[in-house]
Amino acid sequence: MIKIERTPTPPASLAIEKNKNSGSYRNPDVIALLRRDFHDKCYICELNELQSVEVEHLKPHHGDKELKFDWNNLFYSCAHCNSVKNTPQYDNAILDCCLVDPEEVLLQKLENGHVVVVPLVEDKKVSMTAQLITECFDKSNTGIRLIECETRVNALRKTMNLLYKTLADYEKSRNKRSLNILHGMLDREYKFAAFTRNYVREHLEQYPYLEEYI
Repeated sequence: MIKIERTPTPPASLAIEKNKNSGSYRNPDVIALLRRDFHDKCYICELNELQSVEVEHLKPHHGDKELKFDWNNLFYSCAHCNSVKNTPQYDNAILDCCLVDPEEVLLQKLENGHVVVVPLVEDKKVSMTAQLITECFDKSNTGIRLIECETRVNALRKTMNLLYKTLADYEKSRNKRSLNILHGMLDREYKFAAFTRNYVREHLEQYPYLEEYI
């Protein structure tokens, strides 16, 4: 999970649909703007180029039209993470990554093939967000969720392996191409950026030239 800069002006259709008996918060203008603002990534797991996109309510609306059509309550999510989050324990308990920078309060990393998310401050929302992110990579209570978690962990592993390889290539040759790749992988728009950025942040003594990118 990374910090998102949300477009402040809501898509026009939200106000119109809110006044209908069965209005939709999933109109094309909403989807397109969420996709752009969230860099075409699920805001929880950071998988990109999603095959199954959902508009997720950070705070469950339970029929409340104000929450249902509130632009600031709509998040770009994959179906898997939305399903994992859809339990009472997470109601009103997750960080708003448009208001809080998750990298300042969460340590997110891949360790021995497993996702580890550690709260850096004592706060219920921080702790619950850490638990949610972990579950989205490691919840195997059903066969489908097991496969979906494996898909995410495998994609994250490939991304981290590319990071390790590119770091080694640049350390060896100092070529501009490798540096450009590293720059891209440390951009918040990149898939699993919270993990790539944290790895470099934890190894800045070894890679001080990358500090400006994180």
